[in-house]
Amino acid sequence: MKELLEFIAKSMVSEPDAVSVEEKAQDNAVVLTLHVGENDMGKVIGKQGRIAKAIRTVVKAAASHENKKVTVDIV
Repeated sequence: MKELLEFIAKSMVSEPDAVSVEEKAQDNAVVLTLHVGENDMGKVIGKQGRIAKAIRTVVKAAASHENKKVTVDIV
């Protein structure tokens, strides 16, 4: 899941070197924290959070194939 999120984020930002993903196990779920450059935050969130919601949906769908629960945080 970490690689998928990183790939999606790097594909849409203008500074792909500033993208990093942290993975933390919490209870029975995995928390992925996405860090992007300050100038690219708007690109990742999108208008009214639509792109962020789409990213979360894709990652959750991929995680469901592995029977895992995933949460994506963007900072």
